[in-house]
Amino acid sequence: MTIVSAAASFLRSARAERDLSGHTLTAYAGDLAQFADWVDRSGVSKMEDIDRKLLRRYVSFLSERRLARRSIARKASAVRAFLRWAAVQRIVAADPSLGLKVPKLDRPLPRVLKASDAAALCELPPLDDPIGVRDRAVLELLYGSGLRVGELCGLDLEDVDFGSRTVRVLGKGRKQRQLPVSQPGSRILELYVSDARPQLLERSKQATENAVFINSRGGRLGARSVRSLLEKYLRGEGMKHASPHALRHSFATHMLDGGADLRAVQELLGHDSLATTQIYTHVSSERLRAVYEQSHPRA
Repeated sequence: MTIVSAAASFLRSARAERDLSGHTLTAYAGDLAQFADWVDRSGVSKMEDIDRKLLRRYVSFLSERRLARRSIARKASAVRAFLRWAAVQRIVAADPSLGLKVPKLDRPLPRVLKASDAAALCELPPLDDPIGVRDRAVLELLYGSGLRVGELCGLDLEDVDFGSRTVRVLGKGRKQRQLPVSQPGSRILELYVSDARPQLLERSKQATENAVFINSRGGRLGARSVRSLLEKYLRGEGMKHASPHALRHSFATHMLDGGADLRAVQELLGHDSLATTQIYTHVSSERLRAVYEQSHPRA
């Protein structure tokens, strides 16, 4: 089978069977097209002719183009996924990408707000306007419960349980988890659902889906709108730029700073691997170092 036809079959399979975002599928398609073009110019067009040596040459080619390490790692990951699939489908006898080395990534520490700044941010939206009530509920869930922005935007009314003060979210890999909501978060969320949300619906004069968080037109609030509202309040207070994910980072770091168990934080965040959660212990260590250097006379 040719590499081009196999790559097309892989993309069709990924689109149908794997829970991948449109961005991921687009990236896979571009990266595999580049790989197929490069191997074709190297005189290889059949799947069975791909070997470890050819793959090492491809990684070297990417490095010579002075691409960022993250870009090289992403392109190599696409090729690995493709060849792993090909081995499972018996298109190739064995996966030639096993053990392929790529440049290691320097993993940056996540951006984290101070606890006082995060708390102040949550209280900035005004409560005398339905948009302000909605925005405060959004910020309380992002910081108070550690939701991803996509999980927050995907909440439906039946996912909220005010009795147990929890929300049910659909995370990566379509895995559900039940998350606790803080007392202030629960109060503002109940105020939003019972009072502010109906006002927004009345303003829009449109039927809406069952979304918890809606925009001024009555439709489901989107990730871009969440980023915009966060930036608005940060800018108004002269705070540094931060993404919605920074509130999730802050949630995890402040939980660990407060003595939470690492595995409990892993479950709250919905991480498959404990190693993913452990980066927040590094953030806490950095904070301890900063406090030490500021406070100790011999630091």
